[in-house]
Amino acid sequence: MPRSKRSAAPPTTDDATVAKKPRAVRKAKAPLTTRENLSALIGTARQILRKDKGLNGDVDRLPLLTWVMFLKFLDDLEAVHEQEAELDGKRYQPIIEAPYRWRDWAARGDGLTGDELLAFINQDETRRADGSRGAGLFAYLRGLAGSSEKGSQREVIANVFKGAQNRIVSGYLLRDIVNKINGIHFSSSEEIHTLSHLYESMLREMRDAAGDAGEFYTPRPVVRFMVEVTDPRLGETVLDPACGTGGFLVEAYDHLATQVTTPEQRRTLQRDTLYGQEAKPLPYMLAQMNLLLHGLEAPQIAFGNTLDRRVNEIGHSERVDVILTNPPFGGEEEVGIKANFPPNMQTAETALLFLQYIMRKLRVAGAPIPGGKPAARGGRAAVVVPNGTLFGDGISAVIKEELLKEFRLHTVVRLPQGVFAPYTDIPANLLFFERGGPTDTIWYYELPLPEGRKKYSKTAPLQFEELAPALAWWNAREESPQAWKVDFAARRTAAVDAATPHWQRAEAERNAALALSTPIRELEQAAQVCANGDKALLQGRLRALKAEQLSREQAAKSAQTEGDAQYWPIYNLDLKNPHARAGMEHVDPKDLIASMRSHEAELTRLLGEIEALVGAVDAE
Repeated sequence: MPRSKRSAAPPTTDDATVAKKPRAVRKAKAPLTTRENLSALIGTARQILRKDKGLNGDVDRLPLLTWVMFLKFLDDLEAVHEQEAELDGKRYQPIIEAPYRWRDWAARGDGLTGDELLAFINQDETRRADGSRGAGLFAYLRGLAGSSEKGSQREVIANVFKGAQNRIVSGYLLRDIVNKINGIHFSSSEEIHTLSHLYESMLREMRDAAGDAGEFYTPRPVVRFMVEVTDPRLGETVLDPACGTGGFLVEAYDHLATQVTTPEQRRTLQRDTLYGQEAKPLPYMLAQMNLLLHGLEAPQIAFGNTLDRRVNEIGHSERVDVILTNPPFGGEEEVGIKANFPPNMQTAETALLFLQYIMRKLRVAGAPIPGGKPAARGGRAAVVVPNGTLFGDGISAVIKEELLKEFRLHTVVRLPQGVFAPYTDIPANLLFFERGGPTDTIWYYELPLPEGRKKYSKTAPLQFEELAPALAWWNAREESPQAWKVDFAARRTAAVDAATPHWQRAEAERNAALALSTPIRELEQAAQVCANGDKALLQGRLRALKAEQLSREQAAKSAQTEGDAQYWPIYNLDLKNPHARAGMEHVDPKDLIASMRSHEAELTRLLGEIEALVGAVDAE
């Protein structure tokens, strides 16, 4: 018997609900921020560069990215200027002519690539993007210096590419890089602002990569502190004579930009305020890019050795109001450079030469200023120096003598070890001085290490927040465990008073020795013409006078040394914190030896007493 058909049961309410439930709608991804976009773009570009066999680490990769970005930046800038000229009904004269503009050879994604791209960039003569033959890109850019005025943008470009080298060996990878950088819009202020921070991060990575790249980079917390307390004002001129990658000028620009309220003030900031100089091609190029990205449209960075001129030729028109710098130290300059300095201050040590240059470059109060009123105050400086500059004697002391006589050295900030790691572990100090001496009081501030730390390092660097106590102390100075003051005027007076009697005795002995020169010379002449019988007598008198002259000269030398020993030690500025707990590392070697000898004498005395007691017991 066939089974009867059963009608399908209607779905329950729950079943129907399950059947009709729509799929969950995926949330749309939030659009990437400008920073995320640019960070991804730069990150991808750097990944591409890692594939090339001709580039060795970030020290090679960052310069390549820099010159590529530099050319794109210039083209975007020129496009804006062209539009402005067109609106004004003026003819625009381009800085870079076709077919060497970015838009001519780089903007098209399917443009020159491979060996053709490398040839266009590297060779002195090559086939260009428009099919014609002519100079290669770098050769053309380097030649711009000969077709422009000194200090013009063309000369800047020529100097940038004078030291630039295209080390990449794959033209296809280079095309990929060009295409990536083409996605950056340097006409967008938001993108430029974001990229400036990314670029600074890359500079830090480059410093850490290897070799001497670290010398181009001063830790940003140190730079920011120096700029804030020096406080450059709009209308003043600011110089970094050893600007590296431009960190001090960037920070000074940001500091001054907050003071701008009118178009005229903006023009002053852009054209007549910030100056620098750099001797090495690579940091010169990095500085140009760094300043451009931070908003300085035509950086006034001179290319060449700052010390390559006579310091006594620096006139009032060349002097500046503010100098902020971390000059190179530990290096040696050639004989020709040393000759640019006074004979008694000639040294091969770069830090000491730069210190002299800075002193002579600062504005003199009351001196005429081109196109303006005389300066109301002397120029001021904030300078990073190694410990050796503080305690150095000889020529170093002579230079510091001039500093403390002609300038007011008001503050020395002592930095802990490791602040400049990994480039150097040499302890460093910040000198703050102003033209218009002599120095009377010197304040010292010793920046403490964070609790539990022995030193700073690359992986645990100094943070700006750790400088907050020093900033708070700066304008309300009081002695504390970190701060103390030295009455240098009193030290100088006491030293001069102690040294003067010795110097006076030395002068008297020198004069007495000099006075004997005439009778000695007369006796020598008489001995030559006299008869043999009198000659022996004259020669005896001559020997006696020469012996007396030599004795006087030696007495003068001894007295001079005694006076100098009283005077010159005051120029040892490596003064220890009097509030710190005394430790072996803070004790003067002479004091340590004296202490050990006193302990030895005390021990000998005690042993003698013990021996006497033992003898007394035995006698009983």
